Amino acid sequence: MLSAKLRDALDNLLPDHGEDEGYLLHRGDSLRDAAVLIAFTDRPDPGVILTQRPQWLRSHAGQVAFPGGKIDPGDADAVDAALREAEEEIGLHRRDVAVAGTTDAYRSGSGYHITPVLGVIPPDLPLDPNPDEVEDWFEVPLDILFDPANYERQQAHWQGQVRRYYDMHWQGRRIWGVTADIIINLARRLPPGWHR
Repeated sequence: MLSAKLRDALDNLLPDHGEDEGYLLHRGDSLRDAAVLIAFTDRPDPGVILTQRPQWLRSHAGQVAFPGGKIDPGDADAVDAALREAEEEIGLHRRDVAVAGTTDAYRSGSGYHITPVLGVIPPDLPLDPNPDEVEDWFEVPLDILFDPANYERQQAHWQGQVRRYYDMHWQGRRIWGVTADIIINLARRLPPGWHR
């Protein structure tokens, strides 16, 4: 079962080499807590659910992201927040998520301390995106999404600094920035072939 394999993989993470900027910021920075759900589909060739944000949003318009957002005062913890946000954004009920655990928090340049929550969901759920938050959702095969060779290393000037980020194009969608950084970090830390 995929959820047992994922829990085992989280118990046996490879060493963190801290190669990416989001993992190098000081812990003392004043950041807002957030959480995202990395939902793996339980099928012979697993995939991962991603969302496309609407073009009209003020921040991060049109970007690809994991379901997630700020941790609210009413949330018990990062897991509770990620499950709440996934339900609000794409109609993914928490009862359908077998939570395996959390992994390395990411500090974004936009001021968030993001905890990735890893979970396994049944394949082909009838997800229903909330048009106020999500334009669309899609599933990327795990073997494509978590292969660092599929990403290019890019850089750009942002807020007076050179920022480096990963960038991948897949079926007309651009996966980059924080989302890609979280994926690449997790791909490096999970034991090879963990889902086989």
